[in-house]
Amino acid sequence: MTFVAIDFETATAYHPCSVGIVTVENGVIVDEYVSLIKPPKNEYSPFTIKVHGIYPRDTINAKSFIQVFPEIKKRLQNKVVVAHNESFDRNVLAKSMAMHQLNYEDLNISSRWECTVKIYKAKGFVPAKLSDCCKRMNIQLNHHEALSDARACAKLYLLR
Repeated sequence: MTFVAIDFETATAYHPCSVGIVTVENGVIVDEYVSLIKPPKNEYSPFTIKVHGIYPRDTINAKSFIQVFPEIKKRLQNKVVVAHNESFDRNVLAKSMAMHQLNYEDLNISSRWECTVKIYKAKGFVPAKLSDCCKRMNIQLNHHEALSDARACAKLYLLR
């Protein structure tokens, strides 16, 4: 089983302020990457701050999306990509890439990713939020921390 699990935390709408990526090869986690990302104008919604606890002061000197993108591309290109709510994370990536005139097709990844929400809903998990699935499956989680969420998603995908 070889894939990457990804999680974005956002500052506003689809503007990321953090990314976590976990690479799994043959069922074993072999790489973990996390980075804060400075959103455009370093602007945040008060709602998103309440969710993840990342503030503008945390990203004032962080790299921009375009600066972090080579690390994201290196890990995602030509891989199976998994996310807990794949449509959200995929849209964050696609919209951020489009904003910087980067071509999503260059990643050579599926237009739809593997989704652990859908997988666990199909298994009868209600609710199927990441925190609920992790609790049921006894997976450690520091929820809304991008790397912890990506790692938990990878573990859920391995256990499916």
